Amino acid sequence: MDLINTFFNWEVLVRAFPILLRGLGYTLMLGCVTIVIGTTAGLLLCLVRLYAIRPIQLLAIVYIDVFRALPILVLLILVYYALPFVGIRFDSFTSATLALSMVLAAFTAEVCRAGIQNVPKGQFEAAASLGMPFWQSMRKIILPQAIKVIIPPLTSNSISVFKDTALASVVAMPDLLKQANDAQAMMANPTPLVGAALIYLAILWPMVRLVGYLEARNQRATTR
Repeated sequence: MDLINTFFNWEVLVRAFPILLRGLGYTLMLGCVTIVIGTTAGLLLCLVRLYAIRPIQLLAIVYIDVFRALPILVLLILVYYALPFVGIRFDSFTSATLALSMVLAAFTAEVCRAGIQNVPKGQFEAAASLGMPFWQSMRKIILPQAIKVIIPPLTSNSISVFKDTALASVVAMPDLLKQANDAQAMMANPTPLVGAALIYLAILWPMVRLVGYLEARNQRATTR
C-alpha cells in the first residue's frame, strides 16, 4: 500500500492532471515546431552535402558530424546560457526549438542522403535526358522514390524529438516534465512524475507502432 500511495496516488494525480495538461501543450508545440524546422533544414542540408561545390560540402559534412555527436543537453545549455554573454538572448522556448532543430537537421540530412542515394542512378540520368532542371527532377522523380526509404527513420527521429523535449525543463520551459516536477514538489508526492510518464507513453507508443508498421511495409515492398 505504501507503494500505491507514494507513486500511484489517485487523488494526487487528479489534482495534478490540469497542471500536466498545460505542460503537455508546450511539449506538443515544441515537438511539432522542431520537427517541421529540423526536417526542412535537414533536407536542404542533405542536398548541400550531396550537390554543392566541394568546400560547401565539407562545411555541411562538418556540421552533420558535429551535431550528431554533440549531446543535446550541452547544446541547449550553450544556446540558453552562453549566448547571452555575446549579446544574443533567446527565451526558453526559442532556445529549446533552436537546439533540438539543429540536432534533428543533422540526423535528417543523413537519413535523406541514404534515401536519395538508394534511388537507382538511371533515374537521375533519365531526368537529365529529359532536360529537367535540378529542383524539378528532385521534386518529381527522385524524392518521391526516396521517400519510401526515408519515412520510417524520419518517424523514428520524430519520436526521439518528443522524448528530448523533456530536456527543455533545464532552461525552465514549462513543458510536461517541468510541470510534473513542479507538481511533485508542491504536492510532496512523485505521482505527477508517473502521470507524466503515462502521458508520454500514450502519445509515443502509437508512433512506435507506426514505425514498426512502416518498416515492415517497406521490407515487404523491397522483397517483391
